[in-house]
Amino acid sequence: MTTFLYSNPICLEHLTPPGHPERPDRLRALEAVFEHENFAPLKRLEAPMAAEDSVLLAHPERFLARVKAAIPEEGRARIDEDTSVSPRSLEAALISVGGALAAVDAVMDGETDNAFVMTRPPGHHAERDKAMGFCLFNQAAIAARHAQKKYAVERVAIVDWDVHHGNGTQDIFYDDKSVVYCSTHQMPLYPGTGALKETGQGNIFNAPLSANDGSDHFRDAFKSRILPALENARPDLIIISAGFDAHHRDPLAEINLVADDFDWATGKLMDIASRYNGNRVVSLLEGGYDLLGLAESAGSHVLRLMRG
Repeated sequence: MTTFLYSNPICLEHLTPPGHPERPDRLRALEAVFEHENFAPLKRLEAPMAAEDSVLLAHPERFLARVKAAIPEEGRARIDEDTSVSPRSLEAALISVGGALAAVDAVMDGETDNAFVMTRPPGHHAERDKAMGFCLFNQAAIAARHAQKKYAVERVAIVDWDVHHGNGTQDIFYDDKSVVYCSTHQMPLYPGTGALKETGQGNIFNAPLSANDGSDHFRDAFKSRILPALENARPDLIIISAGFDAHHRDPLAEINLVADDFDWATGKLMDIASRYNGNRVVSLLEGGYDLLGLAESAGSHVLRLMRG
Protein backbone atom coordinates (compact mmCIF):
# COMPACT_ATOMS: atom_id res chain seq x y z
CA MET A 1 0.00 0.00 0.00
CA THR A 2 1.03 3.62 -0.54
CA THR A 3 2.26 5.60 2.44
CA PHE A 4 0.03 8.59 3.17
CA LEU A 5 1.66 12.00 3.66
CA TYR A 6 -0.44 14.66 5.42
CA SER A 7 0.40 18.36 5.30
CA ASN A 8 -1.34 21.73 5.18
CA PRO A 9 0.03 25.16 4.16
CA ILE A 10 -1.67 26.83 7.12
CA CYS A 11 1.03 25.26 9.32
CA LEU A 12 3.49 27.67 7.68
CA GLU A 13 1.50 30.51 9.22
CA HIS A 14 2.24 29.53 12.81
CA LEU A 15 4.88 32.23 13.28
CA THR A 16 7.63 32.29 15.87
CA PRO A 17 10.10 35.09 16.71
CA PRO A 18 13.11 35.71 14.44
CA GLY A 19 15.85 33.20 15.19
CA HIS A 20 13.47 30.73 16.85
CA PRO A 21 14.45 27.13 15.96
CA GLU A 22 10.85 25.93 15.47
CA ARG A 23 10.20 27.91 12.29
CA PRO A 24 8.21 27.55 9.06
CA ASP A 25 11.37 26.77 7.09
CA ARG A 26 11.33 23.33 8.70
CA LEU A 27 8.30 22.40 6.63
CA ARG A 28 9.68 24.03 3.52
CA ALA A 29 12.83 21.90 3.84
CA LEU A 30 10.71 18.76 4.05
CA GLU A 31 8.51 19.81 1.14
CA ALA A 32 11.65 20.14 -1.00
CA VAL A 33 12.76 16.62 -0.02
CA PHE A 34 9.43 15.06 -0.86
CA GLU A 35 9.45 16.60 -4.32
CA HIS A 36 12.21 14.14 -5.30
CA GLU A 37 11.15 11.35 -7.65
CA ASN A 38 11.88 8.76 -4.95
CA PHE A 39 8.78 10.01 -3.16
CA ALA A 40 6.45 10.01 -6.16
CA PRO A 41 4.49 6.99 -4.82
CA LEU A 42 3.45 8.92 -1.68
CA LYS A 43 -0.26 9.68 -1.52
CA ARG A 44 -0.39 13.33 -0.52
CA LEU A 45 -3.38 14.52 1.48
CA GLU A 46 -4.33 17.78 3.11
CA ALA A 47 -4.37 17.47 6.86
CA PRO A 48 -7.85 18.54 8.01
CA MET A 49 -8.55 20.86 10.90
CA ALA A 50 -9.75 18.95 13.95
CA ALA A 51 -12.80 20.02 15.89
CA GLU A 52 -11.85 21.75 19.12
CA ASP A 53 -13.58 18.97 21.07
CA SER A 54 -10.90 16.56 19.81
CA VAL A 55 -8.38 18.31 22.02
CA LEU A 56 -10.42 17.24 25.04
CA LEU A 57 -9.46 13.61 24.43
CA ALA A 58 -6.17 14.40 26.18
CA HIS A 59 -6.55 17.89 27.68
CA PRO A 60 -9.18 19.50 29.96
CA GLU A 61 -11.49 22.28 28.78
CA ARG A 62 -9.72 24.87 30.92
CA PHE A 63 -6.48 24.15 29.10
CA LEU A 64 -8.08 24.57 25.67
CA ALA A 65 -9.63 27.83 26.84
CA ARG A 66 -6.23 29.15 28.01
CA VAL A 67 -4.56 28.34 24.70
CA LYS A 68 -7.37 30.02 22.75
CA ALA A 69 -7.17 33.09 24.97
CA ALA A 70 -3.41 33.36 24.34
CA ILE A 71 -3.77 33.71 20.55
CA PRO A 72 -3.18 37.36 19.54
CA GLU A 73 -5.19 39.20 16.90
CA GLU A 74 -1.94 40.42 15.39
CA GLY A 75 1.78 40.05 15.99
CA ARG A 76 3.05 37.39 18.37
CA ALA A 77 2.46 36.46 22.00
CA ARG A 78 4.39 34.20 24.36
CA ILE A 79 2.92 31.32 26.32
CA ASP A 80 6.28 30.76 28.00
CA GLU A 81 9.90 31.61 27.30
CA ASP A 82 10.13 29.03 24.51
CA THR A 83 6.58 28.83 23.20
CA SER A 84 5.01 31.61 21.15
CA VAL A 85 1.81 31.99 19.15
CA SER A 86 0.58 34.16 16.30
CA PRO A 87 -2.91 34.79 14.85
CA ARG A 88 -3.13 31.46 12.98
CA SER A 89 -1.40 29.30 15.58
CA LEU A 90 -4.64 27.82 16.89
CA GLU A 91 -5.61 26.75 13.37
CA ALA A 92 -2.17 25.25 12.79
CA ALA A 93 -2.33 23.35 16.09
CA LEU A 94 -5.80 22.01 15.28
CA ILE A 95 -4.52 20.95 11.86
CA SER A 96 -1.66 19.11 13.54
CA VAL A 97 -4.26 17.30 15.62
CA GLY A 98 -6.51 16.77 12.60
CA GLY A 99 -3.69 15.28 10.56
CA ALA A 100 -2.91 12.84 13.37
CA LEU A 101 -6.56 11.80 13.65
CA ALA A 102 -6.92 11.40 9.88
CA ALA A 103 -3.78 9.26 9.80
CA VAL A 104 -5.13 7.02 12.56
CA ASP A 105 -8.42 6.67 10.67
CA ALA A 106 -6.65 5.77 7.43
CA VAL A 107 -4.47 3.17 9.10
CA MET A 108 -7.24 1.65 11.22
CA ASP A 109 -9.69 1.55 8.30
CA GLY A 110 -7.14 -0.26 6.14
CA GLU A 111 -6.71 2.51 3.57
CA THR A 112 -2.93 2.45 4.11
CA ASP A 113 -0.43 0.61 6.24
CA ASN A 114 1.26 3.73 7.51
CA ALA A 115 1.28 7.53 7.36
CA PHE A 116 3.55 10.48 8.07
CA VAL A 117 2.02 13.72 9.34
CA MET A 118 4.18 16.70 8.32
CA THR A 119 2.70 19.54 10.38
CA ARG A 120 3.68 22.02 13.06
CA PRO A 121 3.62 23.05 15.87
CA PRO A 122 4.93 19.84 17.45
CA GLY A 123 3.17 18.30 20.43
CA HIS A 124 5.05 15.92 22.71
CA HIS A 125 5.99 18.51 25.37
CA ALA A 126 2.36 19.56 25.90
CA GLU A 127 1.28 18.14 29.25
CA ARG A 128 -2.30 17.45 30.20
CA ASP A 129 -2.75 21.01 31.49
CA LYS A 130 0.28 22.90 30.18
CA ALA A 131 1.57 24.08 26.79
CA MET A 132 5.38 24.27 26.67
CA GLY A 133 8.50 23.49 24.68
CA PHE A 134 7.19 24.85 21.33
CA CYS A 135 4.08 22.63 21.75
CA LEU A 136 0.41 23.60 22.14
CA PHE A 137 -1.62 20.36 21.95
CA ASN A 138 -0.25 16.84 22.31
CA GLN A 139 -1.32 15.28 19.04
CA ALA A 140 0.31 11.90 19.76
CA ALA A 141 -1.71 11.56 22.96
CA ILE A 142 -4.90 12.77 21.27
CA ALA A 143 -4.37 10.30 18.42
CA ALA A 144 -3.91 7.43 20.87
CA ARG A 145 -7.12 8.32 22.71
CA HIS A 146 -8.94 8.65 19.37
CA ALA A 147 -7.86 5.13 18.38
CA GLN A 148 -9.10 3.79 21.69
CA LYS A 149 -12.41 5.61 21.57
CA LYS A 150 -13.33 5.08 17.91
CA TYR A 151 -11.79 1.68 17.21
CA ALA A 152 -11.75 0.07 20.68
CA VAL A 153 -8.00 -0.38 20.38
CA GLU A 154 -6.83 -2.07 23.57
CA ARG A 155 -3.13 -1.23 23.54
CA VAL A 156 -1.38 1.71 21.87
CA ALA A 157 2.38 2.18 21.88
CA ILE A 158 3.90 5.64 21.45
CA VAL A 159 7.59 5.55 20.55
CA ASP A 160 9.37 8.89 20.88
CA TRP A 161 12.89 9.30 19.48
CA ASP A 162 13.00 13.09 19.65
CA VAL A 163 16.22 14.13 21.40
CA HIS A 164 14.14 15.91 24.08
CA HIS A 165 12.06 13.76 26.39
CA GLY A 166 8.32 13.84 25.72
CA ASN A 167 7.33 14.93 29.20
CA GLY A 168 3.84 15.79 28.00
CA THR A 169 3.06 12.36 26.63
CA GLN A 170 4.50 10.73 29.74
CA ASP A 171 2.44 13.05 31.95
CA ILE A 172 -0.82 12.21 30.17
CA PHE A 173 -0.34 8.42 30.30
CA TYR A 174 1.69 7.99 33.49
CA ASP A 175 -1.12 6.16 35.27
CA ASP A 176 -2.68 4.48 32.22
CA LYS A 177 -1.52 0.96 31.38
CA SER A 178 -3.47 0.95 28.11
CA VAL A 179 -0.81 3.17 26.51
CA VAL A 180 2.85 2.20 26.49
CA TYR A 181 5.25 5.14 26.16
CA CYS A 182 8.84 4.49 25.08
CA SER A 183 11.45 7.23 24.69
CA THR A 184 15.08 7.65 23.75
CA HIS A 185 16.41 11.13 24.49
CA GLN A 186 19.43 13.02 25.75
CA MET A 187 19.62 13.47 29.50
CA PRO A 188 20.25 15.83 31.19
CA LEU A 189 18.57 18.17 28.73
CA TYR A 190 15.30 20.09 28.46
CA PRO A 191 12.76 19.42 29.94
CA GLY A 192 14.60 17.51 32.68
CA THR A 193 12.37 14.43 32.76
CA GLY A 194 12.88 10.94 31.36
CA ALA A 195 14.92 9.08 33.98
CA LEU A 196 14.99 5.29 34.04
CA LYS A 197 13.15 5.32 37.37
CA GLU A 198 10.11 7.04 35.82
CA THR A 199 8.08 3.94 35.02
CA GLY A 200 4.42 4.94 35.55
CA GLN A 201 2.30 1.83 36.06
CA GLY A 202 4.89 -0.31 34.32
CA ASN A 203 3.97 1.31 31.00
CA ILE A 204 6.71 3.97 30.76
CA PHE A 205 10.06 2.92 29.29
CA ASN A 206 12.71 5.63 29.17
CA ALA A 207 16.10 5.00 27.61
CA PRO A 208 18.17 8.13 28.28
CA LEU A 209 21.31 8.82 26.27
CA SER A 210 24.30 10.94 27.30
CA ALA A 211 25.80 13.90 25.49
CA ASN A 212 28.00 12.80 22.55
CA ASP A 213 26.41 9.35 22.33
CA GLY A 214 26.07 8.15 18.77
CA SER A 215 24.56 5.39 16.66
CA ASP A 216 25.77 2.47 18.75
CA HIS A 217 24.34 3.84 22.01
CA PHE A 218 21.04 4.74 20.33
CA ARG A 219 20.65 1.31 18.76
CA ASP A 220 21.65 -0.44 21.98
CA ALA A 221 18.98 1.56 23.86
CA PHE A 222 16.41 0.49 21.28
CA LYS A 223 17.43 -3.16 21.38
CA SER A 224 17.77 -3.44 25.15
CA ARG A 225 14.81 -1.38 26.35
CA ILE A 226 12.41 -0.14 23.66
CA LEU A 227 11.99 -3.24 21.50
CA PRO A 228 11.53 -5.67 24.43
CA ALA A 229 8.84 -3.38 25.87
CA LEU A 230 7.02 -3.39 22.53
CA GLU A 231 7.34 -7.16 22.15
CA ASN A 232 5.77 -7.56 25.57
CA ALA A 233 2.99 -5.04 24.86
CA ARG A 234 2.02 -6.41 21.42
CA PRO A 235 0.49 -3.04 20.46
CA ASP A 236 -2.57 -2.76 18.24
CA LEU A 237 -1.21 0.54 16.90
CA ILE A 238 2.22 2.20 16.96
CA ILE A 239 2.43 6.00 16.99
CA ILE A 240 5.88 7.52 16.45
CA SER A 241 6.76 10.91 17.89
CA ALA A 242 9.28 11.44 15.11
CA GLY A 243 11.70 14.15 16.15
CA PHE A 244 14.93 14.35 14.17
CA ASP A 245 16.94 16.58 16.50
CA ALA A 246 19.18 13.72 17.62
CA HIS A 247 20.93 14.19 14.26
CA HIS A 248 24.57 15.21 14.74
CA ARG A 249 24.02 18.58 13.01
CA ASP A 250 21.19 19.72 15.28
CA PRO A 251 21.96 22.84 17.34
CA LEU A 252 19.77 22.04 20.35
CA ALA A 253 21.42 18.84 21.59
CA GLU A 254 24.59 16.74 21.52
CA ILE A 255 23.56 13.33 20.20
CA ASN A 256 25.38 12.19 17.07
CA LEU A 257 22.93 10.20 14.98
CA VAL A 258 22.92 10.02 11.18
CA ALA A 259 20.02 9.58 8.79
CA ASP A 260 20.56 5.82 8.61
CA ASP A 261 19.77 5.51 12.31
CA PHE A 262 16.24 6.74 11.70
CA ASP A 263 15.88 4.30 8.80
CA TRP A 264 17.01 1.49 11.10
CA ALA A 265 14.70 2.47 13.98
CA THR A 266 11.75 2.81 11.61
CA GLY A 267 12.41 -0.67 10.26
CA LYS A 268 12.50 -2.14 13.76
CA LEU A 269 9.14 -0.58 14.60
CA MET A 270 7.67 -1.79 11.34
CA ASP A 271 8.83 -5.31 12.20
CA ILE A 272 6.89 -5.10 15.47
CA ALA A 273 3.83 -3.73 13.66
CA SER A 274 3.95 -6.51 11.06
CA ARG A 275 3.85 -9.16 13.78
CA TYR A 276 1.21 -7.72 16.06
CA ASN A 277 -1.12 -5.27 14.35
CA GLY A 278 -1.24 -5.65 10.59
CA ASN A 279 1.46 -2.99 9.95
CA ARG A 280 -0.37 -0.07 11.58
CA VAL A 281 2.10 2.79 12.07
CA VAL A 282 1.34 6.51 12.34
CA SER A 283 4.32 8.90 12.44
CA LEU A 284 4.00 12.49 13.63
CA LEU A 285 6.65 15.16 13.08
CA GLU A 286 8.10 16.53 16.31
CA GLY A 287 11.51 18.26 16.50
CA GLY A 288 14.47 18.67 14.18
CA TYR A 289 15.99 22.11 13.84
CA ASP A 290 18.94 21.86 11.48
CA LEU A 291 17.29 21.96 8.07
CA LEU A 292 19.73 19.63 6.33
CA GLY A 293 19.76 17.14 9.20
CA LEU A 294 15.97 17.26 9.36
CA ALA A 295 15.61 16.75 5.61
CA GLU A 296 18.04 13.83 5.46
CA SER A 297 16.59 12.10 8.51
CA ALA A 298 12.90 12.52 7.70
CA GLY A 299 13.57 11.48 4.12
CA SER A 300 15.19 8.24 5.30
CA HIS A 301 12.34 7.65 7.74
CA VAL A 302 9.62 8.07 5.12
CA LEU A 303 11.47 5.98 2.51
CA ARG A 304 11.52 3.14 5.04
CA LEU A 305 7.80 3.56 5.68
CA MET A 306 7.20 3.41 1.92
CA ARG A 307 9.10 0.12 1.55
CA GLY A 308 6.53 -1.60 3.73
